[in-house]
Amino acid sequence: MQTSLRGLLAALALSLMAACSQGGFSSPAGSPYAPGMAEGEAIDGLTVGHRLMAAGEYELALKAYYRAAASQGATVDVLSAIGSANLKLGRLGQAEQVLRRAIDADNRFVPAWNNLGVVLMEKGEVAEAARVFETAYALDSGQSDSIRQNLRIALAKRKDPGYVEPENKTFSLVRRGAGEYLLLTRQ
Repeated sequence: MQTSLRGLLAALALSLMAACSQGGFSSPAGSPYAPGMAEGEAIDGLTVGHRLMAAGEYELALKAYYRAAASQGATVDVLSAIGSANLKLGRLGQAEQVLRRAIDADNRFVPAWNNLGVVLMEKGEVAEAARVFETAYALDSGQSDSIRQNLRIALAKRKDPGYVEPENKTFSLVRRGAGEYLLLTRQ
């Protein structure tokens, strides 16, 4: 028991010394930055939003995307991310509107086309969704399995409105930087 008490006291003493040392648990006096962050260093709002989306925190992700829009402007990446967050929150009208703005900003941006197709499928607008997925598939040169699957499901539903998706899954893509995509499963 004496040994565990000594160990506990030693750990407490080390923690207190770290907290009192420069660069410990607190930021330098008067610094608005979090401990361990250099002045001017910040995490990109899109990155924060993508991490929150992956964690299932869609409302917080949407707020992070809005902060990214305030700092970076309404880029196609930001608009597509905002549309994806709205899609996950079930705000289909808002998601559709923002994703169409993203496509207007860059009509070759595959994730926006794909996510718009997912929104249209959710709204029951299967014929337009199939056309949108065809565009996404063509722009992607058929390289994404998820877009191919989305197109296949939309075409099957257009042909047979009673068609049920396998395992009731649809997919959406969110761009995470140059050429890197995060696949989000929507159940």
